[in-house]
Amino acid sequence: YFLMRLNLIKFGTVKSTNDIAIKIIRSKKSNAGIIVSDNQTKGRGTMGKQWISLNGNLFASIFFQLKKNMPNPDEFSLINPLIIKRVLNKYSRIDIKIKWPNDLLIKSRKVCGILQELIKIDKKNFLIIGIGVNTINSPNNKKFKSISLLECSDKMINNYEILTNLKKNYELSNWRYWKYKYKNL
Repeated sequence: YFLMRLNLIKFGTVKSTNDIAIKIIRSKKSNAGIIVSDNQTKGRGTMGKQWISLNGNLFASIFFQLKKNMPNPDEFSLINPLIIKRVLNKYSRIDIKIKWPNDLLIKSRKVCGILQELIKIDKKNFLIIGIGVNTINSPNNKKFKSISLLECSDKMINNYEILTNLKKNYELSNWRYWKYKYKNL
């Protein structure tokens, strides 16, 4: 097991939670944390795409320094969807599928996007995992179909509870277990 402490840092409105994580790492104010914002005005997806951030949904970025005993960034791109799926599955009565490497789908519709970024500061590598979850609202997008967790759940959807579960899963993660899990998919 690798224990890490993720400081919870809350915002009302940001352009991008990943951009805030990068600023915090560069300012050397924290080596590990989880940024969450009620609103995100310029959320980013993979390959320069925009992440549509509707009010009420969950926008968070987890960041930490990569240590020698942790998986490498390529392995994390396989582990992150597994961890996030595990947390979100508790809310969905319909099985969540992974569209590798960075989307979670319900009924072939996007419920979550993951943006992983790696930055190097003073010869130290930091991983940033941006997570956008359509918890309450699903964007109307012509390029892809989306769905909200609320549409597939018979439970109350509480963004703070989901965030707390994500935080716990990363803080207390058994990286060997996750490496085994993705290698045996």
